[in-house]
Amino acid sequence: MRKLKLAGLDVVMGGGTDGSGGGTGPMLVLCHGYGAPGDDLVPLGQALGTAVRFACPAAPGILDKSVPATMAGRCWWPIDMVELQTAMMLGNLEMLMTRQPPGLAESRTAMLGLLDALEREHAAPRERLVLGGFSQGAMLATDVTLHAERPPAALAILSGSLIAKQDWLPLMPRRAGLPVLQSHGRADPVLAYSVAEKLRDELSHAGLAVRFVPFSGGHAIPPVVMNELSGLLQSLTA
Repeated sequence: MRKLKLAGLDVVMGGGTDGSGGGTGPMLVLCHGYGAPGDDLVPLGQALGTAVRFACPAAPGILDKSVPATMAGRCWWPIDMVELQTAMMLGNLEMLMTRQPPGLAESRTAMLGLLDALEREHAAPRERLVLGGFSQGAMLATDVTLHAERPPAALAILSGSLIAKQDWLPLMPRRAGLPVLQSHGRADPVLAYSVAEKLRDELSHAGLAVRFVPFSGGHAIPPVVMNELSGLLQSLTA
């Protein structure tokens, strides 16, 4: 593996012919969730084998600046966790779906710059790149995919959610036919399963090819989801 700076983001790259993202194999870009360190999804990329390259960017937002940046939890935009949990308990899910998070646009711009840098400098054209993420990172990956001039080959939404509904819904038909892997735990205590179903339905209605993988469990990436993700990437190696 190697650590480098791309488009202003700290990125860990791995897999490929040299174990550091080399070669021309398909590229998986994984955006981490809220509060995680920037490299927490690296083991997921490593588990996919050397035929796949991966890039794990660290969000620019640092939650606790009193600790070293390499150890601190990161965020793509700030979240009021008390407000989120209150909305979940009260069933006020419409508010969560319609909110345009402050900082989302800036993170989108950073990620679009990263995708351009991967294509330009690391032989990762969009047609051989899967963009995905977990939790907040899955929301960002969805947002980037909907806004990008050129979409990735596929989108992986791992325990994500529907946000910025007024912005996202009109953009979805532009991505008709795009393969989407979406997973969610039926007992997720952080992001409501019912909202994940709503996102699935909206994407499917717009014509995206959604493979929905529900599982018994909470806010996690279980083996069944890893198997599905591996299969998605293998389809790009042919």
